[in-house]
Amino acid sequence: MDPRCPAAHPDDPTPCVGPLAVTVLDAAGAGADGCEHHGARLLASVDGARVHALDDAPPGAAIRTFTASDGIRPFCWLDGPRTEPSQLSRAENRARQGR
Repeated sequence: MDPRCPAAHPDDPTPCVGPLAVTVLDAAGAGADGCEHHGARLLASVDGARVHALDDAPPGAAIRTFTASDGIRPFCWLDGPRTEPSQLSRAENRARQGR
């Protein structure tokens, strides 16, 4: 198996998409570099996280990652019913609130 970026969760079966492009930081400032795909999945899964483009990232990498994360459910690779607000994407929670 090809190595994956540091932002890829061990239980997430998806491959990296593209080169390392972003750093996702948690609320305490700890972070992981990742491809845009895994960066978005990590950003969606960590409360209070933020994303920054790496110095050599393609233009718009952080915005694309942030935008993609909006529609991704936290830990989206887990099976089972997902009905609690903490299990839904930010976009799903906004829709439930009528915003």
